[in-house]
Amino acid sequence: MAEGHSLNETLGLIRVVSTDAKGHASLEYEAKREQCHSGGVVQGGFISGWIDAAMAHAAMAKNGPGIVPMTLELKVSYFAPTRPGLVVAEAWVERHGKRTSFYEGHLKDAEGNVLAKATSTILLADMSRVVAASKKATGEPA
Repeated sequence: MAEGHSLNETLGLIRVVSTDAKGHASLEYEAKREQCHSGGVVQGGFISGWIDAAMAHAAMAKNGPGIVPMTLELKVSYFAPTRPGLVVAEAWVERHGKRTSFYEGHLKDAEGNVLAKATSTILLADMSRVVAASKKATGEPA
């Protein structure tokens, strides 16, 4: 990966359409040819990443900037091939807990067809603790 290339660029994020404090999020991505395997179908890891990112945005919107949503479990079901072009990842909180929450999401094509669905168990980690642990792991001063 090139220096300075962000995760959002790698995933092809076009824009965050919406987030709200109820725990909903909608994000638009450009599925690119470079993300495809044989037959011009987007590789499943990108699809998982798009829905996972939408669930993280939903969790951050619901819980505020003091938390880092950390995926403990992610299950994805693929219903139809995802092809290059605009896709929309939407997510929502299904059940909210103090430290662990359950989110759901799906990926739709530009016509609104559901291409994949996902469920996730998310740990709501304290931002300051995550940052401190990251600095310690990389040898950065605290």
